[in-house]
Amino acid sequence: MKPIQDLQAPYLSIKNWSTDDRPREKFLNKGRQSLSDAELIALLLGTGHSKQNALDLARQLLAHFQADLDQLGLASIPELTRIKGIGPAKAVSLAAALELGRRRKAGHPDKPLIIRTSRDIWEAYQHLFEDLQHEEFRIALLNRANRVIHQTLIGVGGVSATVADPRKILRSMLDHQASGLILMHNHPSGQKMASPQDKSLTQRIQSACHWLDVSLIDHVIFIPNDYYSFSDEQLL
Repeated sequence: MKPIQDLQAPYLSIKNWSTDDRPREKFLNKGRQSLSDAELIALLLGTGHSKQNALDLARQLLAHFQADLDQLGLASIPELTRIKGIGPAKAVSLAAALELGRRRKAGHPDKPLIIRTSRDIWEAYQHLFEDLQHEEFRIALLNRANRVIHQTLIGVGGVSATVADPRKILRSMLDHQASGLILMHNHPSGQKMASPQDKSLTQRIQSACHWLDVSLIDHVIFIPNDYYSFSDEQLL
């Protein structure tokens, strides 16, 4: 009897599969809901490599992130490209698809957005801070009817701090003739409470708003699945 040299199943290209089993044909014939997470990722990858087809590579990718799509969404391009068979092009395609998914959660950006509570702020903008591993500082400008007229990124920082230039915020308020201002930033660490630096910056901007006759409506700190509101805590 000849010894068994390799118990691993031989590589088989998806092109050699039956039509019903190929992810693309399955998508077309049975609908997107019929595909597994691995099959959907395989469609994004397009190809595998010399020893794995696209579906096997997708399964390996999912296994690397414990089959957790949220964890996959947190992965950086360098982290993705450390997996054999995933180069920069495939990594960017994956990241772009996941980013589209995040933006889809924003709803309808052209629909007038009216802010009445801190919860409104969190629900409207939490998608902008999801999966970030660094701090970002953003503002939303409102008219007298509390309708958002402009939202923009002010500063980007590291893991534990960001830089928000009050002059840039004041210039934006003047340019858009805002009547109300909302400050927003995230704490990637998950720390919910405002830091002394957060409080100091808020006080400085509140003083400037007073002289410009602009209402500082709230400063909201975003953390995963929760938030901290200066207004709710009666710090404004």
